[in-house]
Amino acid sequence: MKSALGQNPHAIKDSRDKNLEVAIGRQVRELRKKQRMTGADLAAQTGLSTGMLSKIENGVTSPSLSTISALAHALKVPLVQLFSGYEEERGCMHVKAGQGVEIQREGTRAGHQYNLLGHIGSNSSGVVVEPYLITLDSTSDRFPLFQHEGIELLYVLEGRVEYRHGDRLYDLKPGDSLLFDADSPHGPEDIREFPTRYLSVITYPQAR
Repeated sequence: MKSALGQNPHAIKDSRDKNLEVAIGRQVRELRKKQRMTGADLAAQTGLSTGMLSKIENGVTSPSLSTISALAHALKVPLVQLFSGYEEERGCMHVKAGQGVEIQREGTRAGHQYNLLGHIGSNSSGVVVEPYLITLDSTSDRFPLFQHEGIELLYVLEGRVEYRHGDRLYDLKPGDSLLFDADSPHGPEDIREFPTRYLSVITYPQAR
């Protein structure tokens, strides 16, 4: 099944210069919104056209130093603040096979194994991602229902599970996936084949 996506997952930044333009634009937009200024307000204070300000905020043009200085003055921040994020370290975590951290989730029972496959804390995206490898074996007699904020994706690797989301049940086999709003009660209802293993990737906004 094909559908149009809102962004190209294979897109790359053209160069370090482009990274700088994007970093400046992001800072200008965030600071303007925090100060409850409209684009027209900021454009008027800096002598820019609203079209040029939009290009700067979207990182599609390289502003001059005098323009950056004018923006910083209008936003009442040090000039260097508009460059923050340019050299910000981008997190990455490599977890080798079998080295995921086994954790106990609320409601976990015997025969439910949850391995956290990595974690990146505070980051510029504003999103937290928790990837788990979940194994349910024949000793799993009862299954808890979970309910939490965010979006969750399941991808079945092995076995067969009847999975509940809200009032509906889904018969999931290897290669099947399920993407859902995690604020509705959800969890495995019945294991049809043992063991069952699936990936669970949970995303939610990070605390500000």
